[in-house]
Amino acid sequence: MTVGALHYHDDFILQFDALPKSIAERAVTKLELFSSNPFHASLRTHKLLGKLVGHWSISINMKYRIIFKPQDNGDILLVSVGTQSIYEK
Repeated sequence: MTVGALHYHDDFILQFDALPKSIAERAVTKLELFSSNPFHASLRTHKLLGKLVGHWSISINMKYRIIFKPQDNGDILLVSVGTQSIYEK
C-alpha cells in the first residue's frame, strides 16, 4: 500500500478533537509513521471485515484505533478515531 494524501472525514475531525491531548499527540505521531511506512509493526495495520469491509485499521495504542479507507488514487480517507468501540458505529 502506498500512502498518498491524507483526507479527513468530518466524523474523524470531530472525534479527533474530543480525544485526550496525549492520545491526539500520539495519533499525529502514528499518522506520520503511517505516511512513510504504512505497515510498520507498531501500527498493527490490518483489513477490517463485516460491515467495515474495504476499511483498514491502525493502532494508536492498545485502546485507541484509527479507521481509514484507501482510495483508488492512493489517497487515504481517515474515517474514524477512538477506542475500539468505533468498530461498532
